[in-house]
Amino acid sequence: MRRRTGSCLCGAVVYSVEGEPLRVGLCHCADCRKTSGSAFVFFAVWPRPAFSHTGQIATFAGRSFCPACGGRLFCLQEKSVEVRLGSLDSPPTDLEPDYELWIKRRENWLRELPGADQYAEDAD
Repeated sequence: MRRRTGSCLCGAVVYSVEGEPLRVGLCHCADCRKTSGSAFVFFAVWPRPAFSHTGQIATFAGRSFCPACGGRLFCLQEKSVEVRLGSLDSPPTDLEPDYELWIKRRENWLRELPGADQYAEDAD
């Protein structure tokens, strides 16, 4: 089974996920834009039992981050975890988004991803 590892910028928080993600996406919502400082967030969702982490985390509005360096890492839910793929130790070149959220806020200069499902807001 494939195991991926990731961490915050300073290395105080380390995590791993096992297996393949349930889904991979891009989010263009205002919250993701603000928390990332970018035009969108690239993320993947795994079942919660596939995830583990060490180190102290802080959480704001469901988003967990390192309290030392501020690195945004994951969103823990009861049954799943949403991992920000930019925090993985190795680039996730084998993971391709299969959907985009909040496309009504996508920058005009960004094009729709071919083959990815498109949602004006959250997916149902």
